Amino acid sequence: MYGFIYKISNTKTNEYYIGKKNIYQRRTLPPLKGYKRKRKVIKESKWQSYRSSNDEVKSWNEENIKLEILRFCKSKKSLTYYELQEQFSHDVLSDPLSKNDNLLGKFFRKDLEE
Repeated sequence: MYGFIYKISNTKTNEYYIGKKNIYQRRTLPPLKGYKRKRKVIKESKWQSYRSSNDEVKSWNEENIKLEILRFCKSKKSLTYYELQEQFSHDVLSDPLSKNDNLLGKFFRKDLEE
């Protein structure tokens, strides 16, 4: 599996956040001494202890958090697609309980309010 789509909820306030997380991370390291080619390293990310990229969600009390894995994905493209699909199906930009501020960094909650 490449990654997963998750929903993290605050059980006290019913607020939630939908996001994605890669299981493996790819890093490019500088070349070794005497070589010109950069090194590519793939290692497991800290996905077991990961909570969210949203600062407000990170501040939630650990006792009030419920984490659900909605779907596992096999590729980067499907991970992005299914994250967006879940966000649209929950209508995260219109829902006041949602902590998602934007979709793909292109569609923002503040732009919908006229």
